[in-house]
Amino acid sequence: MDLARRSLPRPRGIEMPRSPLVAVAVLTAAMVGRAAPVRAQAAGPEQIEALRRELAQLRAEYTERLAALEARIAALPGGAAPLEAPTLPPEAPAEPATAAEVPPGSAGAGGPAGPLPVYGGMGSKVFNPDIAVIGNFLGATGRNDVDPTPSLGMEEAEASFQAIVDPYARADFFVAFGPDGAELEEGFITFPTLPGGFLMKVGKIKGAFGKINTQHPHVWSWTDRPLVNLNLLGEEGFADSGISLSRLVPNPWLFLEATGEVYRGESEGLFAAPRRRDLAYLGHLRAYRDLGESTNVEVGGSFLRGHNDQGPGSTTRLWGVDATLRWRPLRRAIYHRFLARTELMWSRRELGDSAADAFGFYVSGDYQFARRWFVGGRFDQSERADDPSRRDRAGSVVLTFWPSEFSQVRGQLRRTRYGEGTTANELLFQFLFSIGAHGAHVF
Repeated sequence: MDLARRSLPRPRGIEMPRSPLVAVAVLTAAMVGRAAPVRAQAAGPEQIEALRRELAQLRAEYTERLAALEARIAALPGGAAPLEAPTLPPEAPAEPATAAEVPPGSAGAGGPAGPLPVYGGMGSKVFNPDIAVIGNFLGATGRNDVDPTPSLGMEEAEASFQAIVDPYARADFFVAFGPDGAELEEGFITFPTLPGGFLMKVGKIKGAFGKINTQHPHVWSWTDRPLVNLNLLGEEGFADSGISLSRLVPNPWLFLEATGEVYRGESEGLFAAPRRRDLAYLGHLRAYRDLGESTNVEVGGSFLRGHNDQGPGSTTRLWGVDATLRWRPLRRAIYHRFLARTELMWSRRELGDSAADAFGFYVSGDYQFARRWFVGGRFDQSERADDPSRRDRAGSVVLTFWPSEFSQVRGQLRRTRYGEGTTANELLFQFLFSIGAHGAHVF
């Protein structure tokens, strides 16, 4: 069969089908289609007669070739039934091939007349989420007697699983693996198309309090969490199982988003919910505005309330204000940028018959001065939620190098003055590396 097919010349751009009869028919139609348009423009009797003679010659030529093809097929083991010659119109030339003759799924098809093609790799993505793993390796040198950290350690490996559930929802799961085991950092489903323009999240969520609390550690510009977040929101920040509902507030001046959230009320170092009704409530208002083509500013306000472990009815309330200034020139965006950020927090923690009022803040700035290099600084100051008489202060200088968009190498020189009167001088260094398709974080 292969020898027989090779005996026929193949016109350019036409793939030879496997069936001999179909092959002859396609070749005939193609040859006629190539010849007919050239002659069809002429209307004289001589030209029409010449075209008929040419068609007769083509018919005779392909009849001979068909006979030779039948002879070769019959000579093969097993033989084959004789093939019928294609029938051509006796008078008018055949029209060129129409779109119906184009194989389904090919580039020339007018529509999906058959099963849609499956391109390489797409079939395996239909039922699988985007998966990524981010490694966070930390090291420290120097002395810290109040909050010592290991000299070397794999602080965290975060695995993310993100996918579209259906046209109306998407799911995001983030699992953190650390020295103490695995923990669900976040896991929620998002409904972005609710009536009235609302967006809802359900699951375990990082509370929308300020900016740093909503971010994962690999997004920070530093190796550590600011003191105000540690002292007032807990060592791991505020994250709990709950429901979040947000909506844009229409206005002609700026981007304005309002968010309301309700949580179970369990967060280590911050809230405790021994009773089912001991829920935690959070409200957040965020405003964003462009100041120019390369500069924008964002301001937010937050309120959080929940029950603590100091007795029945004892609550903890927090207020927060955050501000962010971003500068990134369009023409030099890959070489220069600047980010300034601050957060201020007030905490009122009821302790039975009394209450503790604490305040803290941080101010930071980060500047990109070359294609892969960043330099920054941060100043921290915070009182402690359960003992405001003790105030911690810290100053840091940070240098970051990006070998690629998938990895970072960072060094941080930090000096901390703790409320106990102890001073710690440390050099912290970090290696961040990632694999897989990790979704974008909130701007």
